[in-house]
Amino acid sequence: MSLEEKINTDLKAAMMAKDQVAMRSLRGIKAAILNAKTEKGASGELTTEKEIQLLTKMVKQRKESIEIFEQQGRADLATTEKEEVAIIEKFLPAQMSEAEIREAISKIIAETGATSAKEMGKVMGAASKQLAGKADNKLVSQIVKELLPQ
Repeated sequence: MSLEEKINTDLKAAMMAKDQVAMRSLRGIKAAILNAKTEKGASGELTTEKEIQLLTKMVKQRKESIEIFEQQGRADLATTEKEEVAIIEKFLPAQMSEAEIREAISKIIAETGATSAKEMGKVMGAASKQLAGKADNKLVSQIVKELLPQ
């Protein structure tokens, strides 16, 4: 079952249950999928990788909004965004723990032969491909900086 089919099925269930949070979140995902399918240069079908990128981007946008709303004392808006993040994350692969990320990055550093912080781009490129959708890039970047000698 494709992501779009899962979204439609869950949207119908949310409508029957009158779950406003789920309906709002699922409609947002559905709209993003439709936009991605119809954007210039798109083939009309989304690969699994593209779907994961799309959902990851949506979660990242909402997390950034949460930070801003909390800084401005708008707990009501931050709560709305947190609810949407919880729904969207259900469709993403399970996130790796920090220990698993450290282990994966150590292997990537060994594979790429990186020896200093100057080669961070090489490590991040490989890590981004290997850990796509499974780990937060901000955390990956932080760990790479810690593991590479200055």
